[in-house]
Amino acid sequence: MAPMEYLIESRTIAVLVDNEPGVLARVIGLFSGRGYNIESLTVTEVDAAHGLSRITVVTSGTAQILEQIKAQLGRLVPVHRVSDLTKEGTCVERELALIKVAGAGDKRVEALRIADIFRARVVDSSHSHFVFELTGKSDKLDVFVDLMQPLGLIDVSRTGVVAISRGAKAL
Repeated sequence: MAPMEYLIESRTIAVLVDNEPGVLARVIGLFSGRGYNIESLTVTEVDAAHGLSRITVVTSGTAQILEQIKAQLGRLVPVHRVSDLTKEGTCVERELALIKVAGAGDKRVEALRIADIFRARVVDSSHSHFVFELTGKSDKLDVFVDLMQPLGLIDVSRTGVVAISRGAKAL
């Protein structure tokens, strides 16, 4: 068994930044320049009046590397706050996926049955395909995509993880 300091963890980090050109490039540059992996990345404006955006990054590494990532993010000039949603308590995480599946006969029926179990919505269809919309935790989406593979999976588009802490406080 690996010592604790070498265990790889996945973390969801929210970064509140000024909404200005080049900020996302600097954040991504920090990760790529140091060889850190980004598993998921989403960005949206959260406060137009104050010109603020939220970057949500899912990354992984040892505890030491994750602390370095947070510290280095906090030192970037347009960053107002770095919040490790995974460590700071419970948070709500969701991802949206659009999954295109082609098939006929029994495979078509099975795809619809599985979609119903996962509460996926059909947002487009023809006689030869479906496009399902599915929202949930990333591992739920992974399982759904795996189940659709033998049934005629054609294409997948995913948004990346969005997350927010539980409770009354804001980022």
